[in-house]
Amino acid sequence: MAGLLALSRLIDRINEFIGKAVAWCILAAILVSSINAVIRKAFNMSSNTWLELQWYLFGAAFMLAAAYTLKQSEHIRIDIIYGMWSRRTQHWIDLFGHVFFLMPFVVLMVIYFIPYVSMSFHSGEMSNNSGGLIIWPAKAILLAGFFLLALQGVSEIIKKIAILGGFMDDPTPFLSAHEQAELEAKALAEELRS
Repeated sequence: MAGLLALSRLIDRINEFIGKAVAWCILAAILVSSINAVIRKAFNMSSNTWLELQWYLFGAAFMLAAAYTLKQSEHIRIDIIYGMWSRRTQHWIDLFGHVFFLMPFVVLMVIYFIPYVSMSFHSGEMSNNSGGLIIWPAKAILLAGFFLLALQGVSEIIKKIAILGGFMDDPTPFLSAHEQAELEAKALAEELRS
């Protein structure tokens, strides 16, 4: 289990680095969008290249940060139902979801995207829009995003098994909305007293 946990930590570090790095894509997309808007209004000029570039940047931020989001356990859950169960049951629910829903989906996406990206790359596929960009980098970002998500899924499965087997402590103890509100109220009350 020690070797698997080391692999899990490596995957976590890679996805954390990538997730934090692609946050800059949002800033770049905002700058591209702003510059394009100023040029369009000031000089009555526009280019599909700039529009597609900002789409690529937003897509890169979304797809390449998906694995980081999973690592941080920030994907959407129905906390009303999830929060009713003990933490051990929540780990079983997560493990079941990762094994039977997440992994089959991301593995299929990776399998299907490999020839999709390859054909696009080899054909030199271009956007149908006038002045548009080449398409294969956007498709490659999709492939990379699902590949990273598959890796993070493996890491999460390893961690869930380790937690359930008693090989590691729970790194993200779940608190229901009610418990979080109680903790925040206590912290606020202590802050007001001092």
